[in-house]
Amino acid sequence: MKDRVCFDCGGTRYAHTRLPHGPICTACRRRRHYHHESCPGCGAIRPLAYLAGALVVCASCAGTESIFACSTCGREDHPYGAKRCARCTLRDRLTDLLTDPATGQIHTRLQPVFHELVGSERPQSGIWWLRKKPGTGPRLLRQMARGDVEISHQTFRNLPSDRAHDYLRSLLTAVGVLPPFEIRIERMLPWIEQTTADLPAEQAALIQRFAHWHVLRHMRRAAGQGRLTQTITDASRRRIRVAIDFLAFLETCGADAATATQELLERYQEHTGRAFSHEHAFIVWLRDSRINTRLVIPAIPRLTPAVTVSEEQRWAAVERLLHDDNLRHYVRIGGLLTLLFAQPLSRIVAMRTSQTTVTDQTVHVTFNTTPVQMPPLLDDLIRQHLQHRGKSLYASRETGWLFPGGNPGRHLSTEAIRSQLVATGIKPYENRKATLFGLAGDIPAPVLADLIGITHKNAAAWAGLAARDWTTYIAQRAH
Repeated sequence: MKDRVCFDCGGTRYAHTRLPHGPICTACRRRRHYHHESCPGCGAIRPLAYLAGALVVCASCAGTESIFACSTCGREDHPYGAKRCARCTLRDRLTDLLTDPATGQIHTRLQPVFHELVGSERPQSGIWWLRKKPGTGPRLLRQMARGDVEISHQTFRNLPSDRAHDYLRSLLTAVGVLPPFEIRIERMLPWIEQTTADLPAEQAALIQRFAHWHVLRHMRRAAGQGRLTQTITDASRRRIRVAIDFLAFLETCGADAATATQELLERYQEHTGRAFSHEHAFIVWLRDSRINTRLVIPAIPRLTPAVTVSEEQRWAAVERLLHDDNLRHYVRIGGLLTLLFAQPLSRIVAMRTSQTTVTDQTVHVTFNTTPVQMPPLLDDLIRQHLQHRGKSLYASRETGWLFPGGNPGRHLSTEAIRSQLVATGIKPYENRKATLFGLAGDIPAPVLADLIGITHKNAAAWAGLAARDWTTYIAQRAH
């Protein structure tokens, strides 16, 4: 019975694997395989399970063959099964999945996908993706490899725009198999078709013209400038819904877009009970496109931003983000960059690692042109985030995003940070206004604009709101 006692835990159950100094049970073998440590003999990070006197060392220091080595490649990292590592297992499964029956080789166009997944930082994640039910992505990849489905964006346009298809489409785009695309705009196209499907033919045609020539045009412009967010997308959909409601109201009055009068427009406003806003872009478009030049909407004034968060509330939120270990690192960093440096979430999620400069003593972040030194604790959070950000399915390909998103080749969405901040009671937009108000009162407008990346006009407006006159700053600086 003694020869079946695990040397590690002292148990006798499943202690069948033999080591030079005695058996090791299945649980202890798995634990040591999955949790590498620094070998006290050579310092290498490896699974330790061999006795050298009173020390537990690696196989090399013990002068024996490792029981943790993959039977195919001989490596001990990326454990998956008892005999083979995750990378070799993934390589075999991908080879079977992506092989073109006509050539017996991996499909030429899908070879970048094969190399990307096999070479990823965590091949275990790739195996999990291949096994995930119902396997929409892998099944579509197999069809593409066999030539049953065309490898193109049009294929995805003909399929449901769900998470599984969007994920695979992003992967194919990230590795260069497909050209770049903007997922929010792509999702708008079928939504427009579905939304107008039940409308009368003339109304549907007019709404689609408005959607394609005005709404989507603005979305593409925002995407080209790197500022297309879910908020802008939701606002675009609201503009289309408001346009449909307006046409429906006109129809009940025996009119249409071309024959509507100003009096009907005013009745429509009374009917909705809402003041005209940017949601009523359809009415402005009717006039600009010469469909109906009789309709006039009063100019929508730009409201002075209201600061609803006090300095005490803002700094209390800063303290929470600095010390709350229950929040994810990217949420804490994103929130702190908003609360301390007035950065909008849309700009934060699109930051690049090249905007950070890390040394042993300091961390600098460049928001515009001037590097800004991060305060204590925040600099440690950024260091830790940079150390761990690459440990994902697509870490082998450096995307450059400081906050990589779930879809390959794309950064994190603003909602991923915003929703978690709001859940903790921190409203990013309201806190950013409070931050701008505070900074504008402490820093000259030209300096503030250069530091945090806002326009000089915007910085001057916030300085005016903060009741600080920086008009003599240039003269004071020269003096």
